[in-house]
Amino acid sequence: MEKQKILKWLDDNKEIVTETASKIWQNPELAFEEFYASKLQAEIFEKEGFKVELGLKDMPTALVAEYGFGKPIIGILGEYDALDNLSQKVSGKKEAVEEGAAGHGCGHNLLGAAGVGAAVALKKAMDTGKLKGTIRYYGCPAEEITAGKVFMAKLGVFNDLDACVTWHPAHSNVVWGCEFLSANAALFHFHGVSAHGGSNPHQGRSALDAIELMNVGVNYLREHVDSRCRINYSIVHGTGAPNVIPAEATSWYYIRAPKRAYLEEVYERIINCAKGAALMTGTTVDVEFLSGCYDVLPNKVIGNIITENMLALGKPNYSEDDYALAEELSKPLPNDFKEQVMRGYFIEDDVLDKAINDEPRKNDDKGKTMTGCTDVGDVSYITPLAQFTTATWPVGVPAHTWQSTASSGSGIGLNAAVYAAKVMAATAYDLMTNEELLNSAKEEFKKEVKGREYKSPLPDGLLPKRK
Repeated sequence: MEKQKILKWLDDNKEIVTETASKIWQNPELAFEEFYASKLQAEIFEKEGFKVELGLKDMPTALVAEYGFGKPIIGILGEYDALDNLSQKVSGKKEAVEEGAAGHGCGHNLLGAAGVGAAVALKKAMDTGKLKGTIRYYGCPAEEITAGKVFMAKLGVFNDLDACVTWHPAHSNVVWGCEFLSANAALFHFHGVSAHGGSNPHQGRSALDAIELMNVGVNYLREHVDSRCRINYSIVHGTGAPNVIPAEATSWYYIRAPKRAYLEEVYERIINCAKGAALMTGTTVDVEFLSGCYDVLPNKVIGNIITENMLALGKPNYSEDDYALAEELSKPLPNDFKEQVMRGYFIEDDVLDKAINDEPRKNDDKGKTMTGCTDVGDVSYITPLAQFTTATWPVGVPAHTWQSTASSGSGIGLNAAVYAAKVMAATAYDLMTNEELLNSAKEEFKKEVKGREYKSPLPDGLLPKRK
């Protein structure tokens, strides 16, 4: 009965989610620069009587808000960073609010706002004396560069959690039972000798040549690593006039691989490619580690609780206008394109004739690997964790596009975020009131990690920065 009161409170007070999400969508901020979003959420929690800490070591936009006391301690994760160059109006056509500005193409305006709503709803139940324990919300910066939660994890802020729930905008109302890839990001700074390209090129040592040879080595490496690995790079410094031998050049690498231990092997081989390129060109190389994260370890016990709550809730309360906008955003996309997008999330073709994949679904991605990465993974190796998605984007609309930005600011995203808040609140309630379920989740976690303690991938002394 108390759970139903929590859900009703969210129905009656859904503006705590929708207004927060809309305000953050209207004020997009990039990684580690989310000052508006973090302050907005902190003020909501302060007003509600939470113990609030805004700003953790070297992260002024990291937020921890807590209510209650004692065990169990249940965490809810939130995010709020936007993406470069994705400014977009709530419209069925491409139309920037401000050309070149940031936008919420990954729906993080919704992600954190739903967590705020869930945490406050649980607080209301605690105030009646019907719910015991502690609810803790984490406002996590810089997920788009897989950094915020990793730095927070290194500080130990997740260590005393009994369990954790989170979600992400996507195309379905479903639990993610799949794994994600672990990742490293690094800059490779090559140092050579400048010279005139016509009169004395033999006296130069090209840092740009070293980058190109490193890339050749990495391209040959691709055949000899796990096929799920993703190795991406860009040259961020080193180009100029062609008749000047470049003395300085830098490449930026993202390396993704299944399981953290295997990633470290691949990363070491890439470093060796850089060293070999430096040796061949008579240059030197410095490696600047930017960030790293773990793969995701999904907790099946918590995932099953989430699924049960989703099926009990039914589909989100979309309006006719929501379906109309979804149709407008989705219809121009070719069916084969939409099919590829949905299959990337392990969703079958039976939804391609729908504008919104609105019905909750049972998980069918266990044993599969999502080829993206998220810093949620680090938390999942510290405490039992499960994450789910809700249908915030129309069928076939990719993330990180103007269409997903439009949808994330519209009723589609807002109504899906209210639904996500209900799912998280209901699941946290179950974990706080059913000791047997919580113990089962913990036992599964212990079995999966096999006694290995979480070790941060970040070297000591590394400070958060955008890139």
